[in-house]
This record gives sequence, structure tokens and C-alpha cells, in this order.
Amino acid sequence: MLQHDNARPHVARICTQFLEAENIPVLAWPAYSLDMSPIEHVWDALDRRMRQRIPVPANIQQLPTAIEEEWTNIPQATINKLINSMQRRCVALREVNGGHTRY
Repeated sequence: MLQHDNARPHVARICTQFLEAENIPVLAWPAYSLDMSPIEHVWDALDRRMRQRIPVPANIQQLPTAIEEEWTNIPQATINKLINSMQRRCVALREVNGGHTRY
């Protein structure tokens, strides 16, 4: 099952047709609930790790390696916690009818 943020490119006809042709189900998701997705919090963790990295990448050529290293070093427990929070996120979102949640 795919979960995306309903951004215009994700719901474009060509994308929708591809997902249907490949029999990929899409999780219904409110358009204004970007931070509900656990992956957004993983990207945030990666951003924080990159900003704290010492030494910082000296040039654009070093950047991919640094990103990969920091991605690999995000603790699996952090990922598991975010995955395990999905049910709570969905319940919270349903309780506020797609409005603001603490997530």
C-alpha cells in the first residue's frame, strides 16, 4: 500500500493510472496532513543529523556519501517507533476529521 501527501504530481492522471495498472493500493490521506506520514519525520531526523555532522561535506561530491552515512546511522528503533505510531496517527486524524493533530 502506498501513502502519499496528495501533492499535485502524486495525484496527476498519469501517476494515478500507473498505480491502478500496477494494482498498487493507495491509502486515503487528507491533503493537508503532510506531517502525519512517518517518513516526513525520518527526513527531519536526517536533516538534523546532516546539520550536526562534523565535518560537514566540503563540496557537492561529498554530499551523497554524507547523506547515505547519516541515513544508515538513523537508529532502527527510531524507524520502528515511527512505523508503530501509524495506527495512533490515523485514529487521531479521524478523531479531528482530518484537521490538526499533535503529529
